[in-house]
Amino acid sequence: MFQKAMETDITSDDKLWVLLAWILTPIVPVIILLIADKKNRPFIKAHNGQALAWGIILWVVSIILSFVVIGACVGALGFLFNIFLGIKAYQGNYIKLPLITDFVKKQNWG
Repeated sequence: MFQKAMETDITSDDKLWVLLAWILTPIVPVIILLIADKKNRPFIKAHNGQALAWGIILWVVSIILSFVVIGACVGALGFLFNIFLGIKAYQGNYIKLPLITDFVKKQNWG
């Protein structure tokens, strides 16, 4: 699920943007798409599409399940998982989520 990056051109700024993209998804990934010099950085691009797709899926599932008590639990657990993924990405790891990573790569988003 995690693969350590071997690139030497990953800056601390890249890591910070990726951390924010995972924790504040889907808002920050959309902002990154609007910043030309950020969206083309390889490390940010690899994470941004996944964070955006994951954030949208999490929001949709949370909204659908919000009509039952479990919706709040899904949202809270999803946010904790986002924090975990953000920390792993900040450490320089590439994240590989089942289905989402493959979908994002097929769409050439990351």
